[in-house]
Order: sequence, then structure tokens, then C-alpha cells
Amino acid sequence: MEFPESVTTVTKKGKREIRSLVERGEFVLYEYLDPDSGKAVSNKRKLVLKGDDRREFFMIPTKDGRHLLIPTEAKGPVAVWDRGRVVEL
Repeated sequence: MEFPESVTTVTKKGKREIRSLVERGEFVLYEYLDPDSGKAVSNKRKLVLKGDDRREFFMIPTKDGRHLLIPTEAKGPVAVWDRGRVVEL
């Protein structure tokens, strides 16, 4: 099969691969704040992917600077604080 060069990538082992879209949508990334100080409680964040299906992941930073994504069960509508207003996800 022929593919445009713009969608082709090469692995570290030199193998060619094609980037193919699985799904597209919106996302929300939020963190947890202390209600008294307004500062982050920890460096844990939650990523919500809003595409064909809603998927949620905790983002846990690792020591090497990357993030581990841990799938979590979506618990229905969630409200988050957005700079002075409440936003429903």
C-alpha cells in the first residue's frame, strides 16, 4: 500500500510505520487542590478523553520525568473549578 510520507515514521530499529487515526475528540486535564490554600495537593492529575467513548486516566509522574497513565472507571458527570467558575465534564 502507498501512504504519504507525512504520515510515515521510523522506529529506533529502522522499521517504517504509518500513523493511523483511531479516534479524535476533546480532552480535559485537571489536578486536585487544597481547599484552604488553593495549591496543588500532589502532582497527581486526571486526564479525561472525550471522544466516541469517555475514558479517564490518572497521570502519575515518574522519577525519570515521564508520566504513567492508570485507567480509571468514569463515574459519570464531574464538575471542576475553572478560574472562578464551575465547569461540568
